[in-house]
Amino acid sequence: VYSFAENDIELMRRRRETQWAARISAALDEGRFELFRMPIKPLQREEPGEHYEILVRMRDEAGKIVSPEHFIAAAERYNITPAIDRWVIENTLRWLVSNADERDKLLMCAINLSGQSLGDDKFLPFVIEQFARIDVDVASRICFEITETSAVASFSQANRFIRALKDLGCKFSLDDFGTGLSSFNYLKQFPVDYLKIDGSF
Repeated sequence: VYSFAENDIELMRRRRETQWAARISAALDEGRFELFRMPIKPLQREEPGEHYEILVRMRDEAGKIVSPEHFIAAAERYNITPAIDRWVIENTLRWLVSNADERDKLLMCAINLSGQSLGDDKFLPFVIEQFARIDVDVASRICFEITETSAVASFSQANRFIRALKDLGCKFSLDDFGTGLSSFNYLKQFPVDYLKIDGSF
């Protein structure tokens, strides 16, 4: 039994997330997601190429940019993040294939993956298919970022995912490192190339 209260904060949050879930699905259907890139710069030496992280943004019904902090929680609650991840991967690869100049300058392109995608049995075949569909080799320039928490939560699937895509030449980064339990113990189990130390440190 749950007593209704009109100003219940949890109820209002759930209602807001339900509305966001519908808006996210509509944005995917209507092509209102966009890719942005954030440069990653070395502190001690110059690198012979560009290194950046791909970020996704959504435009609302009026065309204004919506920050992920407004819609990611709803996307995760209603299991929409794998669809967003698919869109990001497909469109990032399409962009790299069609822009030879950008591709030639690229050293590394990081793409974030949600824990829900790692737990989706159909996600790995989808990613492999995306690489198989393109003629140029971009797999060696893609670095998938997975959070330590999601990697530990779906340990065997994450391990299988990492090893399968490393065989194609992809690299991996363990994000938010230090926030999960048994960090160093699990680190020995994951063949990752980079660690991203959590901002709290």
